[in-house]
Amino acid sequence: MWGASLTPFNRLLTPAYENGFYSPVGWRNTDARPSARLVSRKLVSAENVTDHDKYSHMLMQWGQFLDHDLDFTVTSPSTTRFTDGADCTSKCENQPPCFPIMIPKNDTRIKKHRCMQFTRSSSVCGTGTTSVFFSTLTMREQMNQITSFMDASNVYGNSEEESRHLRNLNSRRGLLKTSPPIIEGGKPLLPFNRNTPVECLQPNDSPIPCFLAGDHRANEQIGLLSMHTLWMREHNRIATELARINPDWNGNQLYHEARKIVGAEMQHITLNEWLPEVLGPKGMALLGSYNDYQPNVNPTIFNAFATAAFRFGHSLINPIIFRLNESFQEIEEGNIPLHKAFFSPYRIVQEGGIDPVLRGLFGRAAKSQNKKEGLLNTELTERLFEMAHEVALDLGALNIQRGRDHALPGYNDWRVLCNLSVANTFEDLRIEISSPDVRKKLKDFYGHPSNVDLWLAGLLEDNYNGSLVGPVFTCIIAKQFQTLRAGDRYFFFMF
Repeated sequence: MWGASLTPFNRLLTPAYENGFYSPVGWRNTDARPSARLVSRKLVSAENVTDHDKYSHMLMQWGQFLDHDLDFTVTSPSTTRFTDGADCTSKCENQPPCFPIMIPKNDTRIKKHRCMQFTRSSSVCGTGTTSVFFSTLTMREQMNQITSFMDASNVYGNSEEESRHLRNLNSRRGLLKTSPPIIEGGKPLLPFNRNTPVECLQPNDSPIPCFLAGDHRANEQIGLLSMHTLWMREHNRIATELARINPDWNGNQLYHEARKIVGAEMQHITLNEWLPEVLGPKGMALLGSYNDYQPNVNPTIFNAFATAAFRFGHSLINPIIFRLNESFQEIEEGNIPLHKAFFSPYRIVQEGGIDPVLRGLFGRAAKSQNKKEGLLNTELTERLFEMAHEVALDLGALNIQRGRDHALPGYNDWRVLCNLSVANTFEDLRIEISSPDVRKKLKDFYGHPSNVDLWLAGLLEDNYNGSLVGPVFTCIIAKQFQTLRAGDRYFFFMF
C-alpha cells in the first residue's frame, strides 16, 4: 500500500500539535502565532514583480503539473461546523472543521470581515479524535488523495473508475477520449465533463463546461489546462503509432503500453531536465545516482513536501498569462491577468486553443525570486478565486495556515534535520537568510526562529547558487525524489 491513493502522507518529523494530539498551533492560544494573513500581507505579497533572468514560465508550469501527479490533500468535505451546522464563512471561531484565518486590523483589502474561510484537511480514520474508537491515541494524520508515484496519474486518473471515464473504449485503439477540434484541421481538446464529479468553479454564465482530465484540478487555470490537453494528445499520438507498428495488438494492450511510455517521458523530463534546474549542483549531489529499485524504500509523499517544500513554485508564478501567436506577439484576444484565467475553460475553446498559452509559457519569463520581500504577486494574495468567494483568498496565508493545520514543526526542527545549526536568535540566520530587513520582520512577527512557519522560512532562505531553493527546501525535495525514484518498482531508467 506504500504510495497508494487515499493513504496517509509520510512524516519526516513528529507533528507538533498544540495539544500534542490533533489541534494546530493557534487553535486555542490564538496569540501563539501571528495571523497568517498579516504575515502574507506584510512579508509575502508584492504588487510589482520582475522577470526571471534565466527561466521561462514553463518551468513553473511543469512544477504545478508534476505536483498534481504526486499529491492532493483531502480537505474536509464539509464547510459547516460539526457542532451547530454554522457555515465556516459566517463564523470566525476555531471549531471543526473550521480553522479561519483572522484578518488583522487595518487590512488594506478586507474591511467588512473578521476572517477568511479555511477548512482543515480531513484526518485519516483512526488518527486524531477518531483514534479513540480503536482504543488507542494516535496523532492526527492527513491523507493523499492520489498516488505518490511519478506515474502520470494526472493524465490517467487515480482509480480504475477514473481511468474508464477517460478512455475511448469504443475505438479499440487504446485512445483517450477527446472533444472535436475548435478549428477545422486543428487538434482535439480534452473531453468535456459530462455527469462526472469534478471540481470546477467556472462562472455560472459560461457556455462552456469544464474539461475532464486525470486530475480534478485541471481546470484551475488555463496554463495547467493546456498541459493536460498536450499530454492527452501525446498519449493518443503514441497509441496511434504503436497500433501502426503492432497491428495485432488490441485496444487494452495499446492503451497500457502507451501509458507506460508517457509515464517514462514524465519521469525523464522531471529528473533529467527539470529537477537539476530546481535543485542545482548541491541538491543533485544530495539526490545521488539511481541504484535500481529498493523494495525497503517507502515512496509515499512526505507531509512537509506536499504542504510546504514543493509549494516553492508559487514564488515563480507570473501574474500574467501570456498568449502569443506564431510570431510570438500577443494574440488579438490579448494576454490576461491570472485571476481571469482561473476556472475559465471557455478561453481555450473560444480564444484560440492551447497553442497561444503554451507559446506564452515557454516564450515569456517566470517571476524572479530575487526580492525576498515579494514572494507572491497580489494576483495570488488579493484576487485568488475571487469569483467563487465572498472574500477573495490569499495563497500565502493559505499556505501558512495549511502548514499549521498539518502540524509541521517550526523552522529550527527542519534546520536540524537538514544538518544546519540551531538558530537561537534571528541574527544566527544571517547565512541562510541574508536580508537584515527580512530577519527583523521575522523577529517582529514570530519572536523566535523556532516559531517561524516552514513554508515561509524555506522561501525566505537565500537560494543555493545554481538553484531555485535554499538549503532546507533543497534537503526536503532531494529526500522526496530519492524515495520516489528508489521506491518505484516501475521506475524508468535509461542506461
